[in-house]
Amino acid sequence: MANGSVEEVRRGNSRRALASIGESFASELWPVPTAAVVVGVLLGIVLPIVDQAVDAHIAPSLASLLFGGGVDSARAVLSAIAGSLITATSLTFSLTVVALQLASNQASPRVLRTFAKDRTVHATLAIFVGTFAYALTVLRTVQDATITAGEQVPRIAMTLASLLTLASVIMLVLFLAHLSKQLRVETTMKQVHAETSDTIRLVSETSVEGVATLPADFRPANSFLSITRTSGFIRGIDRSGLLRVAVRDDVVIEEQFPVGHNMVAHTPVARWWPRDVLRHPGADEAEAIGGGIAEAFDLAYERTSSQDIGFGIRLLADIVVKALSPGINDPTTAVGGIGHLSAIIGEIASLPEQPVALTDDDDLIRVVLRTHVLEDLLETALQQPRRYGAGDPDVAARLFQLIREVAFLTSDPRYRDALSAQLERLEASVAAHDYDVTERDRFAALGASCRAAVQGEWA
Repeated sequence: MANGSVEEVRRGNSRRALASIGESFASELWPVPTAAVVVGVLLGIVLPIVDQAVDAHIAPSLASLLFGGGVDSARAVLSAIAGSLITATSLTFSLTVVALQLASNQASPRVLRTFAKDRTVHATLAIFVGTFAYALTVLRTVQDATITAGEQVPRIAMTLASLLTLASVIMLVLFLAHLSKQLRVETTMKQVHAETSDTIRLVSETSVEGVATLPADFRPANSFLSITRTSGFIRGIDRSGLLRVAVRDDVVIEEQFPVGHNMVAHTPVARWWPRDVLRHPGADEAEAIGGGIAEAFDLAYERTSSQDIGFGIRLLADIVVKALSPGINDPTTAVGGIGHLSAIIGEIASLPEQPVALTDDDDLIRVVLRTHVLEDLLETALQQPRRYGAGDPDVAARLFQLIREVAFLTSDPRYRDALSAQLERLEASVAAHDYDVTERDRFAALGASCRAAVQGEWA
C-alpha cells in the first residue's frame, strides 16, 4: 500500500461510519416530528410577539388578507385545529401500522425498516404534530379585553395556523396516495434494490489499495483470539481503529467474519499475533490487545444496509421465498425478486477486486480483511429460491437467466467455478421435479446457454 494509506483507511472508515449513523437516524420515526414540535412551539411564542409589534403598521390591503375574527372565533379556530390534527395524527399512525403489518405478511419482517425510513411518513407526522403544537401555543396568547388593555388576537399567527391546517389536509391526501403505492411489493423490492446499490457504491468508493494475496506461510502456528463481549450482527468494522491497534502494539490482526455476520457473546470475532515471532505477550497484555480489537467491531441487534451489501440480497431472497410459500403462492413476485437479485449480484461481480489485507505506511501487513465473497452472496441469492422455486417453470427459468446474466456482467475467471457449481445444482433441482418433455427441453436449452455464458461465449 502506498504511503499515506492509513489516512485513506481512516477517511473511508469515517464515510462508512457517517452512513451508518445516517441510516440509524433515518430509520427512527421520532426525530423529524420532534423537531417539528420544537419549531411549532417556538413559532407559537415568537410570532404573536412580532404580531403585536407590527399590527398597528399593517397596510389595510394586507390586513384584509389576515384573520379578521374576534377572541371567541380565534379560540374556536385554534381549538378545532388542535383537535382535528390529533385525530389526523392518530389516523396516520393507524394506517402506518396497518401498512407495516401488510408488508410483513406479504414480503418479509425485515422490510419494516424500509417503511420506518419513509420520508413521506416522517414529513406527514411532522406537519401534523408541528401544527398541533403551534396551535396550542398560539391559543395561550389570545386574550379578552381588560380594563388596561384591549382584546389580543394575533392576526398573523392565526393566519399562519390556517395555512398550516390547509397544508396538513393536502399532506394527508398525499400520504394516502403514497401509502397505496408503498403497499405494493414491487415498490418494496425497488427500495431494497436502491439501498443495496447505494451500499455497493459506498463500498466501492471507500475501498483502498492493499495486499492482493497473502504469502503462503503468513499465518503462524499459534495466535491469540479477540473475544466479543456482546451478541448481535456485525454492523460495521472500524478498520482504521484496527490499524491503529495493530501499529501501536506491533501485531497482525485477522478478521474472522464479514459485516452482517451474527455473533454470540464470548466467541472469537478476530484473531491476532505479534509480528515478531519471538515475542510472547503475557495474559494481561493479550487481554488488553484483544479487548482493543473487539471494540472496533460494531454489533447491533439487527442487520442494516449501511455497510452490509449482503443484507439487501437476504431481504430480496426472503421476499422471493415468501412469495413461493403455499399461503401466498405468487410466482410472479418471485420472478420479479430474482430479477432484482440478478442486478445486484451483477453490480457486486463488476466491483474491482478487494484487497485481502491492509498495510501500514511502511508496507507491513497489519490487518487481514474478511470481505463479502461473491460465492457466498450467490449462495444466499440462489439457495432458498432454488429449493422452493425449482418446481415452478417460470421461477426455474428465471434462476437460469440469473446465472447467465451474472456470467455476462463479469469477465473475472475467478467466478466461473462458483457459477458453474450453482448451474449444476440448479439443473439437479429442476431434474428432480415432474416436468413434461417440452419443459425439460426448454431447461436443457437454458442450461446450455448458461454454460456457454460462464465460459465467456455469449450468444
